[in-house]
Amino acid sequence: MSLLSSLKQKASDIKKKTAVLYIALQSPDTGLPAKIMAVITIAYAMSPVDLIPDFIPVLGLLDDLILLPLFIMLTIKLIPEHVLAEAEKQADENPPELKKNKAAAAVIILLWAALITMLILKIIS
Repeated sequence: MSLLSSLKQKASDIKKKTAVLYIALQSPDTGLPAKIMAVITIAYAMSPVDLIPDFIPVLGLLDDLILLPLFIMLTIKLIPEHVLAEAEKQADENPPELKKNKAAAAVIILLWAALITMLILKIIS
């Protein structure tokens, strides 16, 4: 398998898993920690703004290759197995159409602002 086809497969897997998280998020059986992590993960995946901008060499791709799959993995671990199985089934049969949007970008910008604020407060105190 070529590098390009491998990357395309990984991108497809991430897109499908994001759809599964979106479906699982709507289940009443999904607990609050899983819902919070799912919102962060979906917002990050759908945001046109990255925590680490892509123009920064090497680090710019880090979020797409490591952070997003890590967020997805952590979120999946928080979701009950029966909810996850049903969400995967629904995603296969009728996947939701998720597009990059401004609300997701706002969430990521707010996360950045919160992290910077915490860092500044830690430095000055």
